Amino acid sequence: MTEEINSFPQVLTIAGTDSGGGAGIMADLKTFQMQNVFGTAVVVAVTAQNTLGVQDSFLMPLDMIDAQFSSLASDFKIRACKTGMLGDAAHVHQVALNLQKYDFGPITVDPVMVAKGGAPLLSEDAVETVKSELLPLANLITPNLPEAEVLTGIHAKNEEDYPKLAKILRDLGVKNVLIKGGHSNSKIVRDYLLLEDNSDCWLSGERTYTKRTHGTGDTLAAAITAQLALGHSLLEAVQLAKKYVTKTIEQTIQVGHGHGPLNHWAK
Repeated sequence: MTEEINSFPQVLTIAGTDSGGGAGIMADLKTFQMQNVFGTAVVVAVTAQNTLGVQDSFLMPLDMIDAQFSSLASDFKIRACKTGMLGDAAHVHQVALNLQKYDFGPITVDPVMVAKGGAPLLSEDAVETVKSELLPLANLITPNLPEAEVLTGIHAKNEEDYPKLAKILRDLGVKNVLIKGGHSNSKIVRDYLLLEDNSDCWLSGERTYTKRTHGTGDTLAAAITAQLALGHSLLEAVQLAKKYVTKTIEQTIQVGHGHGPLNHWAK
């Protein structure tokens, strides 16, 4: 009876809210819905945010983090989960403790460090905690180039350095690494995927020139999480997620005065 009740694919986002609706938990839940999985959330932080930037933020009490994890574990069958904004070292540590305590399927870590408008979303002291406590638990990490450089301590001269960055990240314990190339200035955006069996590949796509890319990283990681919950291999999940994100950028919607959100309805 229990298996029948929890037969529908369920996923989890562990992150911060975005009052502007374009990133964070709001983007994740919209993405989950469009990928045909049931989304749940552990709220780590609340932000006052819009397309112009982050005006304020508040980290949840640590015991509330525990309570949310416990509530989900007692009722749902989570098949895959992802992390986003985690705030500081104490909250990264608390999330890692709970991910060790509960089996919520493969963990995708989106190491959110800076908002699109430039506001810091991860304290400097938390970077080491992410590396030492969270990455060894993760199935996949999805850093953009600046995040990969912070985590590895290496500046990448060009795309040829992506494999070196990925290998260093994998040495920290994470099984698979996807380095996103959206911060480059090239017409063709190239992402690099290194898998745990040492196979690798480049995923390329033509750049869409627009300011409406708020929440791109969250959306990609959420779509990968959803596809893993649906039973796809990691490579398939990444490929399907990238196709979806490309459409959300191409089929733009006009919302806000700054870095506008994606079109999560895109098909």
